[in-house]
Amino acid sequence: MKFYFAPMEGVTGYIYRNAHNACFDHIDKYFSPFIVANQSDNFKSKEINDILPENNEGLVLIPQLLTNNAKDFIHTAKKIKQLGYDEINLNLGCPSGTVVAKNRGSGFLARREELDAFLDEIFSQAVTKISIKTRIGKDEPDEFYELINLFNKYPLEELIIHPRVQKDYYKNKPNMQMFQEGMHLSKNPVCYNGDIVSLLDYKNFTEHFPNVTMIMIGRGLIANPGLVKDMIDNSKLDKQLLKEFHDRIYEGYKKILFGDRNVLFKMKEVWFYMITLFPDNEKYAKKIKKSERLSDYEQAVSSLFTNRDIMI
Repeated sequence: MKFYFAPMEGVTGYIYRNAHNACFDHIDKYFSPFIVANQSDNFKSKEINDILPENNEGLVLIPQLLTNNAKDFIHTAKKIKQLGYDEINLNLGCPSGTVVAKNRGSGFLARREELDAFLDEIFSQAVTKISIKTRIGKDEPDEFYELINLFNKYPLEELIIHPRVQKDYYKNKPNMQMFQEGMHLSKNPVCYNGDIVSLLDYKNFTEHFPNVTMIMIGRGLIANPGLVKDMIDNSKLDKQLLKEFHDRIYEGYKKILFGDRNVLFKMKEVWFYMITLFPDNEKYAKKIKKSERLSDYEQAVSSLFTNRDIMI
């Protein structure tokens, strides 16, 4: 099984990825939070810093693009290729209202003629290998039959399927029947994405889909950074290793961000997910959330790690 780490805007940037790769080296591919493709000759500093090869040494990173404009995709892909990347992931999965309103992400799935023309143009240029991360439709699951036929026209590196429609966001259960249809009908290699948040989820999934060889995990890995290691060798997350992971992220942000507030904002985003590892965490979560200075935050985190064990 190959394991992919799904991107999450604001959380899984290069500081986080480097810390994760150093502590939990079982990820075959990391995917960057999406870059909005355009015609500019220069990346925004935040975007370029996130995908610079020197900021991602020792791990496999796949830059992800968000766009519905083929010329913008091609232009940005060429710039990314100059950095040494040979694969780009197209985001057709983001369900955000602001993204969908511009017919990007999963909003692009409803405009299938335009999507077909878009794919035809970007594949005709063949700047890099292209993988796609998609939902099964915008409004109804049956849209996926037409989408699969469309995707089958092109030589995708991988088709990463999140079996929800856009209007589901992250609610309701993934439509596993439609994922099965995708596995059966796709001419391209298929990767599964969606609601694998525990070892039991993984075991249940592999029992039902023994032929799947690629899984992308997002929120489950952010909540439990050692989840894939547990899947591979049944080793439970060690609290000291989690502390080391936290410290690497924390020190990394302190080096690149100015002011307590900016560092704390990033760390609180991480803890929004990771706090669930600790039982009876309410008072510690509250202290972390209310921290306004780094000294307050450090004391709250130290108290959490000292007084609570991990619950997995």
